[in-house]
Formats: sequence, structure tokens, C-alpha cells
Amino acid sequence: MKEAVIHKGPKVEIIDTAIPNPGPDEIVTQSTPQVGGFVLTMSKRAEVTPKALNQGDDIAGFVHSVGSNVTEFKPGDRIAAFHQMMAPHGSYAEFAVSWEHCTFHIPKHTSFEEAATIPLAAMTAAVGLYQRLSLPLPWHPSTKPIPLIIYGAASAVGSYAIQLAQLSNIHPLICVAGRGIPHVESLIDKSKGDLVIDYQSGDQSVVKGFQEAEKEHGKLEYAFDAVSEKGSYINICKVLDEKTGQITLVLPGKQYPEIPPTVTQSLTACGSVFEAMDMDPWEKKAGTKTGNKEFGYVMFRFFGRGLAKRWFKGHPYEVVPGGLAGVEGALKNLKEGKASAMKYVFRIADTEGLEK
Repeated sequence: MKEAVIHKGPKVEIIDTAIPNPGPDEIVTQSTPQVGGFVLTMSKRAEVTPKALNQGDDIAGFVHSVGSNVTEFKPGDRIAAFHQMMAPHGSYAEFAVSWEHCTFHIPKHTSFEEAATIPLAAMTAAVGLYQRLSLPLPWHPSTKPIPLIIYGAASAVGSYAIQLAQLSNIHPLICVAGRGIPHVESLIDKSKGDLVIDYQSGDQSVVKGFQEAEKEHGKLEYAFDAVSEKGSYINICKVLDEKTGQITLVLPGKQYPEIPPTVTQSLTACGSVFEAMDMDPWEKKAGTKTGNKEFGYVMFRFFGRGLAKRWFKGHPYEVVPGGLAGVEGALKNLKEGKASAMKYVFRIADTEGLEK
């Protein structure tokens, strides 16, 4: 099979390799499209990864084969899945591997392209809202106002945070975006106080917008920073309550000395749903048998349910020509900040040299 390997640069090398076999709890999927668009885990990771790797983590396609312990899926099923980050057999290939608990069915009316925009970014949003900020879950929604700042609201992570917050009846949503403001406005509910602040007007304007929201809705205690750089968290902390404020950020390995020590800060990492990568296992903290892995299992099935019932949807996307040959250019565009309010999708079948 053909597989794209990412080197520093980023540079992409397309190689021939064997089709993987699933482990007992794994699924091998024939990746119909593949998506790129989350800057943190793609373009930036290519700069720091010590070895070349297939870094695709969003899978969508038909199940090819399943492991001996897999019970929910069979060959031919239409699925989307989250590949374990930094592990072999990522989704920049004709065939990719996922764990059963990070795989979910997709309905016939959802395209593979749309489905491929969901796994990594939507799970990042879910982990941030529910496992880090401990906000009300969608099946036990809030019955009172909970102001929530979402910085980087037009990004895929920010947009999924808006969708999930809406399902949890979390309002008002105080969103920060730039070129993607029209997209954000299509997701929020202004009748419940939701609003968008344009960061292109400068930091002072952003902070002023936060302060006006605080005057109208009361103290601001929760913030999801899907940017976590370029002063985003500094702007947030100028209004976040210093005694009860909570902020979750998305850039690993970064220090945030500007955040007041009395503000509770956390790192949102979607990789925590994988046992080997879980940096904050709740089962060890609470002495229970459940944690982030089980949270991931539940939420991925929740996404599939939402697609089927049409109260959840994927992120806007752009199909990149050339299949795997288009990955390098798309990664460079991401690195240069050229993508806004959309994700790049690669149709693997468009790759030159594939056996038909």
C-alpha cells in the first residue's frame, strides 16, 4: 500500500509498505479520505518529531479487518476513527489502524469527507469541556447561565466546543475569532447571549469585549483557549476570576507564567483517551476502574449518534488535489496560517500510482 511519511520541514515522502494486521482490540480501515487541519498535531508536530512518521490521526472509510476481541464492527462498516497519535499505521495511507474504543459508526447521509473532520478535533473539545473544565455533560445539561470563553472559536476544536456547549446548554458563549467569524455566527445562539469578538481589532478590543460581557452576565470563570499563544491566555486572564477561574489550554510543553497562580489551569490533550498517553488518569486519582479511556469510548459513540440524528455535524473542509501527494502543501499552508474555519481533506484514492 502507499503511505505518506512526514519529515521535518515539513517534507512528505510517499513509500510502499505492507497492509497492517489488527491487534486483538484494533480495527484496520481502508481510508477513503483523510483529513488535515489541526495545526498543533500536524504541522508543528512535524517540526519536533525526532523520526519520520505517518502523522495522520483522523480516519474515515470502510472497515477492512478487525481483531479477535472486536465486537462492535465488521468488515464493510462505514466508520470514522481516531488513530493513536505517534503510533505506527496512521491515516496518511491506504489502510490505517485504530483502537475499537476510538472508532464509531457513521450514517449513510454523512460523507467520509465530513466524518474525517471529526475524531481528533471533536475529542479535543470534549476533553477540554468535560474532563478539564468539568462543565455539565450534554445528557445532564445546565439549568443556569454559565458564561464560557472560547478563544479560537473558528478553529475545528473551537467550533466543536461550541457545538458541544450548545448541547450542554452552556451559555452565554463568549467567542473570539477573526476571518472565521461568519462560521462562528452560524453556530452560536445570540438569543441566549452568545457573541463573537473579533481579535483582528487588537488585544485591547478583545479585553474590552470580555469586560462588557462580564458586566452583562456576571463573573467569568471558565475559558477554553484553543489557541494558547500570541497573547490569547493573557487577554483571558485579564477578566477571568482570580479566585474561581479555570482555563484549559492546548499546547503541550509550553509554560504560561502570565496566568495568575490562583487560576486553575489545565492542559487539554485528546491523546489522553489512549491508555498509553493518558497524562491525567482519573482512575488513579479516584481509585476507580474508569477514566479518560472510557470517556473517549462514550463520546465517540455520542458523536456517531449525533450524526445519525442530525444534531451534530462535521467541520467545513476543502479537498486537496492529488491525494497523498497533496499532504506536504497542505501542511505548509497550515504552518503559515493560511487555513481558516476549515480543514483539509485528502482523498487517498486520488494518489498517483495506486492499484485500482
